[in-house]
Amino acid sequence: MSLKKRKTAELDILDLAFGGKGIAKPDGFPVFVDRTIPGDRALVRIIKKKKKYAEGKLIDLIVPSPLRQDAPCSYANYCGGCRWQSLPYKQQLRYKKNHVKESLEHIGLLKDIPVKDVLPSGNILGFRNKMEFSCSNRRWLTPEELQNPDITKDFGLGLHVPGTFDKVIDIKNCLIQPEPGNKILEDIRCFIKESETPAYDLKTHEGFWRFVMLRNSVAYGTWMVNIVTKTDNNSLLKKLADKLMERYPMITSFVNNVTARKAGVATGEYENVIAGEQYIKEKLGNFIFEISANSFFQTNTRGAETLYSLVSHYAELTGKENVLDLYSGTGTIPIWLSRDAKEVTGIEIVESAVLDAKKNAQINGVDNCRFHVGDIRYVLPELFNEAGEKKQCDVMIIDPPRAGMHKDVVSQVIDLAPEKIVYVSCNPATLARDLSMLATDYKAIEVQPVDMFPHTFHIESVALLTHI
Repeated sequence: MSLKKRKTAELDILDLAFGGKGIAKPDGFPVFVDRTIPGDRALVRIIKKKKKYAEGKLIDLIVPSPLRQDAPCSYANYCGGCRWQSLPYKQQLRYKKNHVKESLEHIGLLKDIPVKDVLPSGNILGFRNKMEFSCSNRRWLTPEELQNPDITKDFGLGLHVPGTFDKVIDIKNCLIQPEPGNKILEDIRCFIKESETPAYDLKTHEGFWRFVMLRNSVAYGTWMVNIVTKTDNNSLLKKLADKLMERYPMITSFVNNVTARKAGVATGEYENVIAGEQYIKEKLGNFIFEISANSFFQTNTRGAETLYSLVSHYAELTGKENVLDLYSGTGTIPIWLSRDAKEVTGIEIVESAVLDAKKNAQINGVDNCRFHVGDIRYVLPELFNEAGEKKQCDVMIIDPPRAGMHKDVVSQVIDLAPEKIVYVSCNPATLARDLSMLATDYKAIEVQPVDMFPHTFHIESVALLTHI
């Protein structure tokens, strides 16, 4: 089949790629098509043609896959959040496992590592404890809305169309956050419309309202509302806070992050506490964590407990081990392991995260965790060569960002030579690459994927490595 850019073709979708797109292979040539699943026969317009692959846009489903189900969310065809809703959850897990296996084999060239079946999320709807919604002064209209002459491109509060920075869908009901969040969101939408204060425009950089971030605590049932604005206006925001907190007593924190930066990121240059506390509390296992507006915390609380329990299972601590946690964040894994370890040392480059980690350790009465701020490449040699003597590291936890480990950090890990490594990954590709670099000194015993993000291609994995 001859494929040409901007031309259409009927294609059979055979598989799902990491990234969530369907794969067709006419005459063996890979074509990636968003919003398709295996078994679809689709009419596709080719939007990009390269030497080794092409990308296509779905125009129409000629024959839907027998795997297809009706997506529960009315925004599923337009929103960039949950693109796999049309795929049954058991099938989602099967493809996620395959993505981990294929990454290990094709990227890491690691052929014999057992990959276990994915541990599912306890809830596949209403599981997110944090959602960020964007404000727009000219919301994007769905094809259905365009048919209604009474609907205009006015204020919108919601999520982005995939691949765009300025097209915001006005979301009335997001199924992956608990239901109270949708009611709170609707009241905020009405207040903003009535305020006659304009939303921020990402092109002109004028306007006031930028983002609405909602956090909730699974353990305590409390909520945080964080309104991100371009400038201060405490009196206006206090009116909103009073209205919401009267109607929803579970809102215990209302904060305002303020930023005039042009980047479309929902964090402020500074923060005002408008009403209530600056944080909400959450529990993981028996541990309590204070979470502020800009703190990192796993967005699937029950999934995080599954993930950390698996880390603990692989670490097999007896109370005698010195544990080193690279990329320790706000201290959740060190604190989780603290009761079974002699000492846990965490290293994290983000200073605010280290401050949160120290505070959370204090809240839980944990006195055997030490947290250090800085780049691992420079902090690690200082910590483990004090007074010219290399300190002992029995078990190492590695939980890097999506980009994985820097090659210099890999070399330092090999030099430290811990007997056991537990590697936590949010990216199968960099997991495969890093395990390949460690393979000279470490054997990967097994990999256990954990699903924290239903209806997306994202997958967490935990790998157990032992020194050869």
